[in-house]
Amino acid sequence: MSYIPHTNADRKAMLAAIGAKSVEELFHDIPASVRFPGLDLPGPLSEPETLRELQDLAEANGHADNSLCFLGAGAYNHFIPSVVNHTILRGEFLTAYTPYQPEVSQGTLQVIYEYQSMICALTGMEVANASHYDGATSLAEAVILALNHFKLKRRKVLMCPRVHPQYRAVVRTYTQGMGLNITGDDESDLLAKDLLPLLDADTALFVVQYPNFFGGIENLKPIADAVHAAGALLCVVANPVALGLLTPPGAFGADIVVGEGQPLGVPLSYGGPYLGFFATKKDYVRKMAGRLVGETTDANGKKGYVLTLATREQHIRRDKATSNICTNQGLMAVAATVYMSVMGKQGLRRAAEVCYHRAHYAASRIAEIDGYTVLRDQPFFHEFVVQCPRPISDINADLFNEHGIIGGYDLGQDYAHLDGHMLLCVTELNTPDDIEELVEALEHLG
Repeated sequence: MSYIPHTNADRKAMLAAIGAKSVEELFHDIPASVRFPGLDLPGPLSEPETLRELQDLAEANGHADNSLCFLGAGAYNHFIPSVVNHTILRGEFLTAYTPYQPEVSQGTLQVIYEYQSMICALTGMEVANASHYDGATSLAEAVILALNHFKLKRRKVLMCPRVHPQYRAVVRTYTQGMGLNITGDDESDLLAKDLLPLLDADTALFVVQYPNFFGGIENLKPIADAVHAAGALLCVVANPVALGLLTPPGAFGADIVVGEGQPLGVPLSYGGPYLGFFATKKDYVRKMAGRLVGETTDANGKKGYVLTLATREQHIRRDKATSNICTNQGLMAVAATVYMSVMGKQGLRRAAEVCYHRAHYAASRIAEIDGYTVLRDQPFFHEFVVQCPRPISDINADLFNEHGIIGGYDLGQDYAHLDGHMLLCVTELNTPDDIEELVEALEHLG
């Protein structure tokens, strides 16, 4: 095969380096019956036949379009107006990547500018960047910002145990080797207010989630006051759809607001791509990672958009960069921008209200089933915790196999004291009939 560049001498040298006698020896663990040319492949198909077979294979997967979905825990099944997909499929957005040259990137830069503006309006903050990879990455970057703000003189990070467990794991991975004291989340029953005695002069950042991982809504104004009295910064991990209904974090004193932007017009997509939003105060803008688009005027006095406050080191000298983030989920940010534009302030509030009321209706109905107990220690948004009479893995398997329902998240995976507890999610796409179907299935399963 002439297109393979390796010579026989090259192959002999590589085999000698790994201690193999031949290329065939590399595949000795694979049964001979399934090696080429012994594969028993079907005959060729026409394009329509191939497409039908691929569609049948795809439909073998369980997903939110062919099943009722009550699973949330960080990724949510919301309605996406059709204009979102039609817009992001335009070639100008679909193929755009790095808008370094503003003279040929005005469309992309303007969309990102509008995205930043709407994220600021949603969170109540003063400045937002052009998005990160996901919500967990955004939180990790918030930790880095706080450390840089205090010039590494403060190295303690307090994280509430009701922050998404995977976000907390990413923070620890992201900052390993930095000598940080990340604490507070080892006691899994604590609320944010219970961590206040741990505040001290070494605390750089206090992290809470709003609503928290269990769906609960805490009063964070006293938290913000106490954190600021200790000289630390407050980071709020927020659900953007909930912010259509709840008080924005900026109004009660948050210094940094991060979160997962997937609910804003991005499909579940088996886990990605998503986007992480990041908003903060102007005081910290020069320590904020990622891109920032600003509005300006050109030589003719016309409005224009450019990357601003971005150093060359951010892209070409990693040792001098403020972060290792030098790109953004641009297409997903476009989707979020179109979604927020189409929904508007009232539309987003209406979606949040429907989520809230249907979740509370579902919780009330499930609480009526023998053996099931809904935990109501806090007000909640569109997720709530249910104590179940059987192992969650068994219940979820039966729900899916017997009723075509995707059940809730097994909290016992991350919280030992919540073994046998399920986190259920209800969005505006779960109709009252869907909820009744879930209730009947749970009653049937016992």
